[in-house]
Amino acid sequence: MRVMGVDPGLTRCGISMVEGGAGRTVRALAVDVVRTPAELDLAQRLLRIADAAEDWMRTHRPEVVAIERVFAQHNVRTAMGTAQAGGVIALAAARRDIPVMFHTPSEVKAAGTRDRGAVKKQVTAMVTRLHGLAAPPEPAAAAA
Repeated sequence: MRVMGVDPGLTRCGISMVEGGAGRTVRALAVDVVRTPAELDLAQRLLRIADAAEDWMRTHRPEVVAIERVFAQHNVRTAMGTAQAGGVIALAAARRDIPVMFHTPSEVKAAGTRDRGAVKKQVTAMVTRLHGLAAPPEPAAAAA
């Protein structure tokens, strides 16, 4: 199964594509970070994120999209931007009839590290090891 994973954000939106094989083997196909400048209008930032997600879906043809859900953040403005970025990606997937799954950060961490409280460094190390990457994905948002 081919899965597009998304760590949404307005400034940095991490996107990855993995493919599951026999047993529990998973192979990383592509990793990237979509960046948008803070001085750009919000609608234009969301458009850039949506365009990048649509390009990934067209190029890599995922069977499902997994988006990290905004769970809790102290900064309401940051939480809103993160949710909006995830929303435009979910919309792009829905337009292609690709199922979308939302997961909390602790669910994502537990799936890879068995520790719901894992820090980004641990998640990055797990992703690097699991996919046999020569170097950790940069920035950390790309590993999620």
